[in-house]
Amino acid sequence: MKTPKIITTRAELRAAIHEANPASLGFVPTMGALHSGHGTLFTQAREENELVVISIFVNELQFNDPEDYRRYPRNLEADVAVAQAAGVDLIFAPDAEEIYHAGKPMIRLDTGVMGALYEGESRPGHFDGMLAVVSKLLHLADPGRGKYRAYFGQKDAQQLMLIKRMVADLDYPVEIRPVPIARTERGLALSSRNALLNQQQLESALVLYRAIELIAARAARHEPLHLEDAIGLFQMTPEVELDYFVVVDPNTLQELAFNCQDTPFVGEGLILVAATVGGVRLIDNQPI
Repeated sequence: MKTPKIITTRAELRAAIHEANPASLGFVPTMGALHSGHGTLFTQAREENELVVISIFVNELQFNDPEDYRRYPRNLEADVAVAQAAGVDLIFAPDAEEIYHAGKPMIRLDTGVMGALYEGESRPGHFDGMLAVVSKLLHLADPGRGKYRAYFGQKDAQQLMLIKRMVADLDYPVEIRPVPIARTERGLALSSRNALLNQQQLESALVLYRAIELIAARAARHEPLHLEDAIGLFQMTPEVELDYFVVVDPNTLQELAFNCQDTPFVGEGLILVAATVGGVRLIDNQPI
């Protein structure tokens, strides 16, 4: 299997895409620290497109904690191996000066009410910073002809919803393709941050999935959800501090009426959970 070509400048990226002249292009933006969860995005892009391009860029603007940005794992050699195994053609791995060539942007997208909830409340400015770089990357990877698709994992449910809304609001010529969450055999959502956990912390982190499964099973049976039972699981698990566990409208992110907890559940919802395990923030979700 061929080794992906590594590109570090926007000019090289444009030239490589122009030279390939693909009938369809699949693009996957990442922050590196690639794992098999990313591999599922690359594989789907490979199956659906003539040319597959990924980006690897750790975007400082979406870290509200400088220490979190510093600790974020970076290993380009390992990332290339994951990309190669999934058949990626081009890796765009720019430095910050190449992305923010005019300096940190003075004008940014405002994620509004949707970006201020949940992850946005816990990490102020995170989603505005995320859209600052995703908006640029979507422009840079646009082949200007043929089908153009961008792939995002459903684990970052709020991020995905905001990107889809940005693309719709600003008429980007790209199709957003959500990819289901990849999990370990025991249910833990794959994440680059899992590498920061020791074995005991990984065991404790399974409580996110257990809590989700508890509520999802009740929803499937159209029973009252009684979210306090799921919240109680976190209180009994060492090294885990719960931030939020909620059921929201999957279209607006607004929390569903409280009475769905005590009356039979009907309709659709989205479970969102975030918790800190051993000082590492993890998120998960599941439609119900």
